[in-house]
Amino acid sequence: MAIPPSRPGTKGVPRAERERQILAAATEEFGHRGYEATSVAAVAARVGVTKTLLHQYFGSKQDLYLACLTPVGDRLLAAVRTAMDADGGTGPQTPLRVLHNVFTALEGQREAWFVLYDTSLPADSEPARRAAHYRAAVDDMAAAGTLDVLGRTGSADPLDADALAHAWRGLATALVRWWIRHPDQTADAMAQRCDRLFAAARGALGPA
Repeated sequence: MAIPPSRPGTKGVPRAERERQILAAATEEFGHRGYEATSVAAVAARVGVTKTLLHQYFGSKQDLYLACLTPVGDRLLAAVRTAMDADGGTGPQTPLRVLHNVFTALEGQREAWFVLYDTSLPADSEPARRAAHYRAAVDDMAAAGTLDVLGRTGSADPLDADALAHAWRGLATALVRWWIRHPDQTADAMAQRCDRLFAAARGALGPA
């Protein structure tokens, strides 16, 4: 969802509200453009404040990214964990429930997914390390779920589980990217669409 710029030079905005505006604009910029291509000046311009004020609130570009990443990472982890805990992560509806929870967590801020899954983060930087920590936590839960799925098919190959976990992440990323291009689609509508797609895939890939 686009964040309209505030009027430059507005005063009297409570600090908490101004911080919320900055974080919303920065999350969208980082998610849409990536860390490397995002500038503090562009974020400040969208909110209608000076770079100096933004730096006073959040420090450097790296600090601003981390301030965006933490709530995004926490929100997505909680969404996946809640979906997995509903039936121990072993039920046939778990994958759909995970996606539904992810879509719901991202509603109104869909680009936030790509704050966490940003390929432009500088290697060996604090942003890269923090993002990797969150991604690993999500991957661990996905791996547990895929092990159970494969166990029901009789597969015990750990590389199968690893490949399926990577495929799952790629699928979720592709779906979120499609969702961003279709802003009229709600989180519930996306979950229903995934249910239909999964059913079609099972029919196409099932036994002849």
